[in-house]
Amino acid sequence: MHDNQTKQLYEALAEIPILDAHTHLVGGKLGARGLHDILLYHMAVSDLYAAGCPTGERLTQYPNWPTTEEAHSRVREALPFLHHVQNTSTSWGIRMILRDLYGWDQPIREDSWKRLDAMIRERADDRVWHREILTRANIRRSVTEFARREDDCDADILQYSLEWAFFTRCQWGEYDTALYELERCWGKTPENPTPIGMGPRPKTERTIHSLEDVHVAVESYVRSIPYDKILSTATHISTDLDLEPVTDAQMRDALNNRHNPTHRERNIYASYINELYLSALEEYADRIVFQFSLGAEPLPHETVSRLSSTTIRQIGEMIAHHPRLRFQCFLAGGFANQSLCTLCRELPNFSLAGYWWHNFFPSTIAQIMRERLDMLPSNRQIGFFSDAYCVEWAYAKTRIVRTLLAEVLAEKIQIGQYSIEDAKAIAYRILFEAPQALLGMVP
Repeated sequence: MHDNQTKQLYEALAEIPILDAHTHLVGGKLGARGLHDILLYHMAVSDLYAAGCPTGERLTQYPNWPTTEEAHSRVREALPFLHHVQNTSTSWGIRMILRDLYGWDQPIREDSWKRLDAMIRERADDRVWHREILTRANIRRSVTEFARREDDCDADILQYSLEWAFFTRCQWGEYDTALYELERCWGKTPENPTPIGMGPRPKTERTIHSLEDVHVAVESYVRSIPYDKILSTATHISTDLDLEPVTDAQMRDALNNRHNPTHRERNIYASYINELYLSALEEYADRIVFQFSLGAEPLPHETVSRLSSTTIRQIGEMIAHHPRLRFQCFLAGGFANQSLCTLCRELPNFSLAGYWWHNFFPSTIAQIMRERLDMLPSNRQIGFFSDAYCVEWAYAKTRIVRTLLAEVLAEKIQIGQYSIEDAKAIAYRILFEAPQALLGMVP
């Protein structure tokens, strides 16, 4: 660690404005609604569940909000386990938020947590405060879900990505998810996506009975995308799927077996619909980026990081098969980063962004930074996105990423790979310029 140089680099990086390429912020309600939004961020819930806390599922999710009773009950349940997770990097982020933004540097205890919760709730609707947090983080603009725009509140600092249907994401214990997702959106205008592990599925208004229905539903979906209001369409590609070419006859046979689908039918449904969808999107290739997450597979409450080499091969084939479309990946498995970098080097329409879910741990982030800086041009990688549900977590994640980027750049200066000016210029390109060029973000 080269302390003086790293400190100088961190200070220089703090002056670089950041464009946050992927969040779940809600327009008009950018900040935490209470202590639960900070202490029980979903990755923190996983920490606590691993430590023995009885509840592993997320709190009530948007478009609904946890009641005060639910939020307080979950905080109380977590209290006995907080000391067990003090070592984790997620807990580091929590302490950073509470200290820097709320002036709280004490342990969270039974006799004090309600006072902290009240402090946060007092500012829950203070939109000036929320923008101040973004200013402190030097986040110029953020991308969030189109369904969370809330009548375009905060539209001057938000841009949008469409998370709606997930044709290539597996759900726990399901084998016809691709068809269900298509049925759910058929004839509709964009709304909220299906959450992970949502439990019993609500009935859909329409049902797919035939191959012709599949084509009509995909055409309807593609026509419903508000291309003039979004930058990207964000989805997930599950490694459990075998995304191989599917014929019309194979799809018809699979549809006839929907009453008793297996892994085979699941692969056919997803492969056929995905290829039909990507082909239809080509008409809008200059207006949209196809973002997808990779390497996080469902368990009953959350996900686990898994990714097969077969999936990487199939994704490369998919991207090569649609050279007019622009693809961008959020990766949740650091072990696959080097392979994806090699794909980016040979597929001009493919780029990588940030550190997603199971990659957002300091050792993994630093490894990914080193590999991407060594392997990829600066205009083929976006150096940050927060995946935050409130601006407090966006703040913490920018602090963490800037700290690690300063360390990685200092190492490269020390070995003579970069000059100090090179390092600053590279950081500026991946944090601020690349999101503009690759995603169309407006500074």
